[in-house]
Amino acid sequence: MASYVRMSREELVERAEKAKAQLKKCSLCPRGCGADRLSGKRGFCRGGRMARVSSYAPHFGEEPPLVGTGGSGTIFLAGCNLGCVFCQNHEISQEDDGIELEGEHLAKIMVYLQELGCHNINFVTPTHFVPQILEALVIARDLGLKIPLVYNCGGYESLETLKLLEGIFDIYMPDVKYGSEETALKYSNAPGYVECCQEALREMHRQVGDLKIENGLASRGLLIRHLVLPGGIAGTPSAVKFLEGLSKDTYLNIMAQYHPAYKAVEYPEINRPITLMEYKDAVKQAVAVGLIRGLDIY
Repeated sequence: MASYVRMSREELVERAEKAKAQLKKCSLCPRGCGADRLSGKRGFCRGGRMARVSSYAPHFGEEPPLVGTGGSGTIFLAGCNLGCVFCQNHEISQEDDGIELEGEHLAKIMVYLQELGCHNINFVTPTHFVPQILEALVIARDLGLKIPLVYNCGGYESLETLKLLEGIFDIYMPDVKYGSEETALKYSNAPGYVECCQEALREMHRQVGDLKIENGLASRGLLIRHLVLPGGIAGTPSAVKFLEGLSKDTYLNIMAQYHPAYKAVEYPEINRPITLMEYKDAVKQAVAVGLIRGLDIY
């Protein structure tokens, strides 16, 4: 049973209200841009009062513990609190391909995905729409939603916001994009990314612990992604060293699917696919510190 099912309705409503209050002078993510989103203003993420949804469907391309036989019920949210120049979903994250939905509509989408047989509800890029998700969750739970929620994010998170999610999200799936602050600023316009990401991962791990898999399906815990970039730009050694200190049982997916997209052509050093050797080296670096859960080991 998902954690939020055991939470009282009053507590869930209170969490939603606390999150909504952050929209008045938006502080949902580390940017703290201060946009009054309750009045329709938009900050860096370009999110307003309502959630903006690009698409939703059972997804069979996620990590196996999320997919099972029924798929992961992905809801792709438009906009992003990061500005990655190489984003492979830039039409959604940077160009805002999506439709604004009221909470009741978003709630019905969640229940619909559950009815299709999805094993979880997977919010892709949820950071800037946490209040809207919580408001919709109150309705969705009343309608019978009971499967786990996945927080599928870029890793640039606020501790204050994450603490509102304790006991609500069972599965956190953050990216660990970079091992250096300079690189994070250059390629994702994310000041303080490494420090914020590490603090966020500690909080996520405190809340849910290492990934638990029951009958082949993730039920609770932390699942981390790390995308290999050309020329070692992602800083894999620093990333895996931190994760080793977090927990040697960390479930880590080192991803090989990088290809030049969006504005990557303006950055010659990343305007190419990665090589097989670059991917193998990243995996070896993880294995060398004892991180093997989730890896394709050559």
